[in-house]
Amino acid sequence: MMRSLWTSASGMTSQQLNVDTIANNLANVNTTGFKRERLEFQSLLYETMRRADLDPANPVSRPVNLQVGHGVRPIATSRSFTPGNLQQTENPLDFALQGPGFLQIAMPDGSVAFTRDGSFRMSVNEDGSFSLVTSTGLMLLNTDGGPITIPPMVRINDVFVNDSGGIGFMNPDGTVTDLGVSIGIVQFTNDQGLLAIGGNLFEQSPASGPPINEWEGEVLRTTTLIQGSIEMSNVQVAQEMVDLIVAQRAYELNSRVIQASDEMLQQANNLRRG
Repeated sequence: MMRSLWTSASGMTSQQLNVDTIANNLANVNTTGFKRERLEFQSLLYETMRRADLDPANPVSRPVNLQVGHGVRPIATSRSFTPGNLQQTENPLDFALQGPGFLQIAMPDGSVAFTRDGSFRMSVNEDGSFSLVTSTGLMLLNTDGGPITIPPMVRINDVFVNDSGGIGFMNPDGTVTDLGVSIGIVQFTNDQGLLAIGGNLFEQSPASGPPINEWEGEVLRTTTLIQGSIEMSNVQVAQEMVDLIVAQRAYELNSRVIQASDEMLQQANNLRRG
């Protein structure tokens, strides 16, 4: 069987996954805090038919190898954590992050997830106070790892958050009362190691390392929090369309190689002894 059939098949399979990745980027072009992905490829094993031989005593030595590759395979999806554009919403419960930080979200199983999506709502507690939660009801955590609670008498429009995450509320006279609680912002040594779990959330992995608390002063660059704005997706539609065209052409070329190989096999099968 011709190697080109299996080689081209590996190329078609890889490009299909590439198109899937691009499609996911385009589908999330308006998703708050989304970070685009890029598929990475790696060549498969090579079959060495002849090795290079530069022995000066051999007059017929070969200066180059004779090798043939066996295709390609996808090995990783790298995520770009470049900042997205900021969109002003005038909603006091929307927070855009400028910098490498992540917000902490409490999961139903007790674990902690991380997000760049700073769009939050208020959930009413039994005592009449409020908690900051995501659109799906997951609680935003403070620097102590607990939920952020707003007193009952505070209106949503009076909530004030400074650029380091400290929370207070605006008094009628224009002064700000500090609630003594701050939004917990963390960083990771290797953002690329974070595992996306859907819902604009990530979870840590051995590759990402443990979260580093910004408020403990162990980071070189802190994150600035901007109230009343959100960070949009960093997907560039024009770039994704170019990547889509390239992937489509690569898929088409691999399919044509399979057609050519099939025709060559057909011609070989049709040979007749004269």
